Amino acid sequence: MTLSAIERARRIKIILFDVDGVLTDGTIWIYPIPVGQPDGTILTKMVEAKGYNAHDGAGITLARLGGMKLGVITKRISETVALRARDLKLEFVYQGQAFKMQAVRKIMEQEGVTLDEIAFVGDDVVDLPVLRVCGFAVAVANARAEVKAEAHYVTPNRGGEGAGRDAIEFILDAKGVLKQCHEAMIDEKNSTLALIDIGKGGDLPSEPLA
Repeated sequence: MTLSAIERARRIKIILFDVDGVLTDGTIWIYPIPVGQPDGTILTKMVEAKGYNAHDGAGITLARLGGMKLGVITKRISETVALRARDLKLEFVYQGQAFKMQAVRKIMEQEGVTLDEIAFVGDDVVDLPVLRVCGFAVAVANARAEVKAEAHYVTPNRGGEGAGRDAIEFILDAKGVLKQCHEAMIDEKNSTLALIDIGKGGDLPSEPLA
């Protein structure tokens, strides 16, 4: 029996994202930064920058309120990814992953979940090995045609423009808890929400979500 996208989404416990082209628009900015040395010489350090969408950050909060765990698996290695992951308090952060199923298998072993309980959001052919086997395969609107062809769901928005939020809300809606999560997100009694995605690299103490 072929499962619908909604039926697949209902099973999900963990949502994993690629980064470049999914949580960003795919642009990679590399800036030369002069760094002074003790002997007075100046060296140039190359710093990588990316742009993230606040709607996706809010989506991560919604997913947490819906009982999800979340993470990123990316081929590149960048401090900006680590910083954003700390802001969002992501449970899983795997960088330098040329073969992303290796990270997925580690997460499965660690969390005791099956592939049917994992959603992956991707945009390029390097994501296909995971998308082909995970429970809910999501392609962003700007994904390569080959990726869209094998996805269970294609987001209405492009990477870096709220595609991550699209995927999260589809899953929460399929589970019947989206409205509940929206209400919980604006509940001022939930003090934990004030500590998530405040733009300080996650350097404040965290507490369990209410």
